[in-house]
Amino acid sequence: MAEITTVVFDAFGTLLQDGPDHWRGALEGIIGQQGLAVAVEDLDREWLAASADFRARRSEPGAAFQSYASAWRESFAQAFQVLNLPGDAAAAADYWIENMAQRPAYPETAAALAAVSRNWQVVLLSNADDAFLDPVLERLNFPFAAAISSEAARCYKPNPELFRCLLRQLNLSPEEAVYVGDRQYEDVQGAGRVGMGTVWINRTGAELNPALPEPDYRIANLLELPALFGD
Repeated sequence: MAEITTVVFDAFGTLLQDGPDHWRGALEGIIGQQGLAVAVEDLDREWLAASADFRARRSEPGAAFQSYASAWRESFAQAFQVLNLPGDAAAAADYWIENMAQRPAYPETAAALAAVSRNWQVVLLSNADDAFLDPVLERLNFPFAAAISSEAARCYKPNPELFRCLLRQLNLSPEEAVYVGDRQYEDVQGAGRVGMGTVWINRTGAELNPALPEPDYRIANLLELPALFGD
């Protein structure tokens, strides 16, 4: 990759912790808050099944935009119905959003952002509602050159329009920017579609999906980034 001026980061799963343990904790909180008689595994299964349609269609070209808040309310309502639970779907979605807003950064995040920012412009682009993205950005307390959410852009990764929105806003050519994310489908595929360089951060040693585009680079820790670009 030549003439890179800008490193663009995904948020959740890349800079911020967001894995199965966090999801389980959020569901346990919802069950406790509402006094629901259900195992967390059952609620997790039905909530994921209910939200599968949203995840499948949200990035399709021409799809009507739906916020996470709206989609999560619908998903919890469906899950509660399937499980015959007297749950409050709106309250459950609100709890999930508040929980997302408290996601901690990875241990190396602050140091990695500082190191990258010494030589490159640093930007954030995330599939997120502002209601849970803004609080975590405030806690990170890092001067991103720009921070763009799917809610603000009204589209989701891997839709290339979200990445084009970022490039237009910063007046960048695709060759000037590289995208760092933890998902091969949303991050590597989406950024690659518009010609941006791609870095897949794979902390768990997951196998590449051969049906999806390969990243230009693979790392296991954000502190590996500066060396990739010649620091």
